[in-house]
Amino acid sequence: MKLLKFGGTSLANAQKFLCVADIIEKKNKKEQIAVVLSAPAKITNYLVTIIEKNIDNDKILKNINLAEKIFIELIKDIKKIQSLFPYENTKEKIEKEFNKLKKIINGIFLIKQCPESIQPIIISRGEILSVVIMKNILKSRNYEVTILNPVKNLLSIGNYLDSTVDIKESKKRIKKINIDQKNIILMAGFIAGNKKGELVVLGRNGSDYSAAVLASCLNARCCEIWTDVDGVFTSDPRIVSNTYLLESISYQEAMELSYFGAKVLHPRTIEPISQFQIPCVIKNTNNIHAKGTLICQKNDSDKNFLKGVTYLDKIVMFNVSGSCLKDSGNTISRIFTALSRENIKIILITQSSSENKINFCTLEKDVDYILLILKKEFKLEIKEGLLNNLNIIKNLAILSVIGSNISEKNNIASKIFSSLGSSKINVLAIAHGSSKHSISVVIKKEDVLKGIQNVHNALFFNKKIINVFLIGIGGVGKELLKQILRQEKFLNQKNIKIRLRMIANSKKLLFLNDLIDLNNWEENFKKSNKEFNLQILSELLKNTCDSNSVIIDCTSDELLSKQYVHFIKNGFHIITSNKKANTNSLQYYNDIRTTALKENKKFLYETNVGAGLPVINTLQNLFNTGDYLISFKGILSGSLSFIFGKLEEGIPLSEATKEAKKLGFTEPNPFDDLSGIDVARKLLVLAREVGYSIELKDISIEPILPEEFKKYKNSEEFLFKLKELDLVFSERVNKARNLGNVLRFVGSIEKSGKCSVKIEEINSNNPLYKVKNGENALTFYTNYYQPIPLVLRGYGAGNDVTASGVFSDLLRTIL
Repeated sequence: MKLLKFGGTSLANAQKFLCVADIIEKKNKKEQIAVVLSAPAKITNYLVTIIEKNIDNDKILKNINLAEKIFIELIKDIKKIQSLFPYENTKEKIEKEFNKLKKIINGIFLIKQCPESIQPIIISRGEILSVVIMKNILKSRNYEVTILNPVKNLLSIGNYLDSTVDIKESKKRIKKINIDQKNIILMAGFIAGNKKGELVVLGRNGSDYSAAVLASCLNARCCEIWTDVDGVFTSDPRIVSNTYLLESISYQEAMELSYFGAKVLHPRTIEPISQFQIPCVIKNTNNIHAKGTLICQKNDSDKNFLKGVTYLDKIVMFNVSGSCLKDSGNTISRIFTALSRENIKIILITQSSSENKINFCTLEKDVDYILLILKKEFKLEIKEGLLNNLNIIKNLAILSVIGSNISEKNNIASKIFSSLGSSKINVLAIAHGSSKHSISVVIKKEDVLKGIQNVHNALFFNKKIINVFLIGIGGVGKELLKQILRQEKFLNQKNIKIRLRMIANSKKLLFLNDLIDLNNWEENFKKSNKEFNLQILSELLKNTCDSNSVIIDCTSDELLSKQYVHFIKNGFHIITSNKKANTNSLQYYNDIRTTALKENKKFLYETNVGAGLPVINTLQNLFNTGDYLISFKGILSGSLSFIFGKLEEGIPLSEATKEAKKLGFTEPNPFDDLSGIDVARKLLVLAREVGYSIELKDISIEPILPEEFKKYKNSEEFLFKLKELDLVFSERVNKARNLGNVLRFVGSIEKSGKCSVKIEEINSNNPLYKVKNGENALTFYTNYYQPIPLVLRGYGAGNDVTASGVFSDLLRTIL
């Protein structure tokens, strides 16, 4: 025999009811089937409001009518699909049940209270009617059905709303029933009967518990719990990315998972199936072909010992301290005894003998009651000053890692604490060793989503993950995305995963998830209607839970660059091709680095000078090993390198500039290049990098253009005006050529720290002589490199090389 249990989401509408009937019919062809049914989704919620205090009478009647309407509509829809379904007969029984319910409600109105013995009668109507409907569906398909009455056959112990079944006695009762082996057995979940024969309910997840109990009483070969998920995952897929389905877990692991918050099965459900060694499979009615998760005695724990990361929120921690705790064993015993008498659950406990302190965690809802209990229990100790005032820390959560014998695994705890530490999550208490199948930590509630994601990544995802938030999708940004896509397979072989989390420009953003194909990012971006601004960005980043998150700034936006310190404080690495931050005030320049060092985050900006050339990294490596700068000269602008090279070929300045713009070497308005300010910014970055504390205003700039050119903001107007200088520059080029020289726009740093940017005549012995066509060349005379300088030469402009430099920085966040 096999037992099947179907939850409320599996019975939410007519189609799902009939789908459940199909599953029962198919399973019944192989062996006898027993079925436990929950109430259809939402029904129990409507009924629970009836017994709640201070609920308006009109609202109660409205909820009763809504619940009745749901059932009537449900059977109408079943009749439309399955014509032989006995609609009138079923409707009559539904109306009869709700008439009983309305009479009970009228009685409640009269006495102005709902007795505890009446409450389970009200809230269990949904399960009873589910059985009535399923019986009629199956009978209309010519199946014989036996309905087990749980009130008569499941003997319960406890109160009316949270009882426990006496399986031994219930087994005897069911054994006496003569059930035809051809019949399908149906039973309402959530319900049992006490010694007086009164209807009681089985508390939270009562239907699952009913199924486990009935499976035990019938000696079922297997118990299948049908729900709306494929099985048990390594964490909650709704809040954690990269989760995967577990093929199997042990009873003990399932118990630990559920105890610490996983929505698998209630611990009470697992107890009967564990006791009687009944395998249990979690299945999905929305995906009936999915294999599901097997819960059994033996599983793959030797091979895959880690099973999940889960959490409980709405937790409070009590700090109990005082000299009476020198005998901490006695105090703990008294705390446990006093609270267990009142059915208060202690979830986690830690103690410190040296500090005479005990910490224990409970659910937030029980705080006031616990205070009353403990003040009564330790009244004398408090009066004598042997026990300090109880300190309560609220808004906490317990994050737990579950697995087979994980307390004996050397590296699990270190990975957990390392992951939490890198996420700046403070651990308030630890429970390690109290159970060999779990490690639990108490953290702030606000940190739990970040914590669970990052711990899950550390334990279950072997790849090094980089979560990328890209701002700026112009030429460089687009090229970067292309390069990331091209390198995906190669990076996968290196165990590296780059996950794009956000793509934004100055107007809107696209927040990506694992379901969006990055290959189609442009199409998805066009469809996005999410506005982008710094406030929205700040809120979005504040709520980001991913570890190793990187903001890539491929803009030239000054306001965005002023947010870098804020971003770093929020846990982000910064990679930027935007020079505005590094050329801002010296104080801000230093603030970024101080913050990055303090927060253990990286601030990388290789492309600020030389695009893809390894300038910054090379300099840092040299100076970290004790070298120092004597002097520097360099061509730092790819656009000006191209333009001055063309001048050398006899092409007029205006035409050379127009060609450079067409090739993408210049800024949108070429004045920004020809003004020399871009070269000055790059020179400032280099000067600060080698140790000079200077501002942008300290750099002497010899303008290429007269001051009046500044007013031409339109690029077409500017290029037309530039023709006026063609003759001037042609004469200057010819004069230099006659001396065997060429003109180059050069940035210089002298030993004294003096920095200048100007047009220079360069002779054929100078390393900068042949530099043109968009190349950059940087010559460093240092203590190690003299009299022959260190020369870095290559293309210093272009989307591809700049994107490559950004990409290289991105990989440096994990390598």
